[in-house]
Amino acid sequence: MRKNIVAGNWKMNKNAEETEDLLNDLIAKLPNDLEAQIIVAPTFVNLASAADHAEFTTITIAAQNMHHAENGAYTGEISADMLQSIGVNTVILGHSERRAYFGETDAQLAFKVDTALKHNMTVIFCFGEELKDRQDKQHFNVVENQLRDGLFHISNESWENIILAYEPVWAIGTGETASPDQAQEMHEFIRETVRTRFGSDVAEDVSILYGGSVKPDNAKEIFGKPDVDGGLIGGAALKADDFIGIINGIR
Repeated sequence: MRKNIVAGNWKMNKNAEETEDLLNDLIAKLPNDLEAQIIVAPTFVNLASAADHAEFTTITIAAQNMHHAENGAYTGEISADMLQSIGVNTVILGHSERRAYFGETDAQLAFKVDTALKHNMTVIFCFGEELKDRQDKQHFNVVENQLRDGLFHISNESWENIILAYEPVWAIGTGETASPDQAQEMHEFIRETVRTRFGSDVAEDVSILYGGSVKPDNAKEIFGKPDVDGGLIGGAALKADDFIGIINGIR
């Protein structure tokens, strides 16, 4: 059965002291009766301290990226073994900013997914269409291609370690707005696309997170849609009260 999940991607924000303060705030304010998994992804330099800090809490610490190679001459990169050596077993791959700013392709992401799965890591796999794709009515094709090229080579069993995160890039910082019904429409399409390739068991068990502009005042309506299992949160995850407000929307 799929999980409800709320993940916070902190991106390139929060120094060491600020990371500890935010974690302390979240730990203190998280509801005790919450039936959802909470994940936060600090920047690389603060991952080790964050993992130590969250060790005996219900918060899972994730990395924002990872290289596909086990080791080697890849200056500035981080391997799966390095992450696991500090207690980090979850990684975000394919985020829209990695695709847009660093040119990551579906082929490269497929290699990263393979490495993460080889190490039995949990992957939050991100994908989604841009504004032009939606305007040209190609959004379903773009999403299907990203799923196929990045994930459809893996085994049915490997889906136990996959979390999907749909990012409507066209609705993030563009002035455009994605409605809860539009989120549900795409999430339903994603689940059916997975079902067609891997069967109903995989499709019904995989969690699909919404990565559009989720806020405390719209979280409950978005999370209430039948195929939306939570959110991948950006800016609102940087303030404990806002993030807790979003988390409360999944009740």
